[in-house]
Amino acid sequence: MRLILIRHGQTSSNVADLLDTGDPGADLTDLGRQQAAAVPRSLAGERIDVVYASTLVRTQQTAEPLLAERGLELRVREGIREIRAGDLEMRGDEESIRAYVGTIFSWADDPRRRVPGGENGHEVWQRYDDVVAEAHSDGVETAVLFSHGAVIRSWTAVRAENVTGEHAAYHPISNTGAVILEGSPREGWWAHLWEGRPLGGDRVAAPATDGPAADPAPAEAVPSER
Repeated sequence: MRLILIRHGQTSSNVADLLDTGDPGADLTDLGRQQAAAVPRSLAGERIDVVYASTLVRTQQTAEPLLAERGLELRVREGIREIRAGDLEMRGDEESIRAYVGTIFSWADDPRRRVPGGENGHEVWQRYDDVVAEAHSDGVETAVLFSHGAVIRSWTAVRAENVTGEHAAYHPISNTGAVILEGSPREGWWAHLWEGRPLGGDRVAAPATDGPAADPAPAEAVPSER
């Protein structure tokens, strides 16, 4: 099975550097819609059987151009939403962002740790697993999941055999960046692409306004794997 995990396009909360993880979340900006419009062209060579998006509106809006081009229906699932910021929701100060990102990438050592007032690693990975398992049980060959930066990085690091937690911590995924994996829930996953930049290339890039989910983890939070 082939999984194409795509981060949503830019939102106003990304521009403001806010930890926006609650429902329904911010809409896409004009640039975010341009990024979404570039996704179908970037996936022109891919056979796509099913498209998922999270319950946050920004992923559903990012999926719209691909759905229109391929004539597919959207499956909306809670399990692939962003990691909840809990007590840090809608905060944009450096201390809060470091606490959020740092907790997520410390899960390699202790997945029982919680984002303050939010989720722990086991909870996040299990809900994401459930959506992937659903697609696999349906016999899908290629699934596109429109999801979120922090959760894509975290889930891929723990499930892909060739992606370390250190790599995920220090290699962010920009708006409409993607990770492509092949495998199965039983046999495991192998990452074939970690594309940190927007799928549409530099013409739709805005790396300075990708939001906290694209931040590298603070060095003290990441166990060394060298």
